[in-house]
Amino acid sequence: MKVKRVAVIGAGTMGHGIAYVAALAGCKVRLTDAQPDALALAMSKIESLLEGGLKRGKITEQKRNQVHERVRAEPLLGAAVATADIVIEAIVEDLAIKQRLFVDVERAAPPGALLATNTSSLSIGQIASTMTHPARLVGMHFFNPVYVMKLVEVVTHRRDSRAATERAVEFARQLGKEPIVVRDSPGFASSRLGVVLGLEAMRMLEKGVASAEDIDKAMELGYNHPMGPLKLTDLIGLDVRLAIAEYLHATLGKPQYEPPKILKEKVKKGELGKKTGKGFYTWSD
Repeated sequence: MKVKRVAVIGAGTMGHGIAYVAALAGCKVRLTDAQPDALALAMSKIESLLEGGLKRGKITEQKRNQVHERVRAEPLLGAAVATADIVIEAIVEDLAIKQRLFVDVERAAPPGALLATNTSSLSIGQIASTMTHPARLVGMHFFNPVYVMKLVEVVTHRRDSRAATERAVEFARQLGKEPIVVRDSPGFASSRLGVVLGLEAMRMLEKGVASAEDIDKAMELGYNHPMGPLKLTDLIGLDVRLAIAEYLHATLGKPQYEPPKILKEKVKKGELGKKTGKGFYTWSD
């Protein structure tokens, strides 16, 4: 069965992106966030995506109007998830906060709703451990920008069900994405590999091996990567990359995951990438 009603919890970069692609795919979407200002900003960003798509000829006026009708901001969590076929969480990367949230979501969402977390590195099994029915939860790791990136990691854990995994895979395909199925392991497949490359690029920059632009060009032109690791870090957010690196370093204990000094210093100064206007690059609207 196709998913018709989607609830997205968290109206940040990933949340509004997931809401946007779900609405484009024909789903009715309820986007919720504990911060009303975040909801207003997310709706304006969805509008900007629609305007950009219209100007580039990627969507029609009719499609834009349909997305307008399908996406609604809902400040109350219970109301947002009450009729959902799938609930996708895209909030802060904090295990305890996610655990508390899914206890509430499990109570408020329909019994048959699939529950998914967009975490990029935290253990799905640990997030599910406080739930009454942990088999309902899977990982669905989307990539930024969601409307461009084709990959979705569907992450399984020991207490999930085959049915939940299959539903997540089918939903990813419904959105026009390419799903891969990954076992619950620190960093899954993408973050575990991507973080190593990104951190090594930062160490090279730190030691003056080459400029940020040339390090990125090495991967773009030499290895056919669509974007270099430093520019990608700016898009993801340096704070997000730091949190993932710290988690992987603490969990796996491998030196390649230790965050370099340059990353810690930039985060401390508030240079978080595109969202703040400066990271390894300087960004303008």
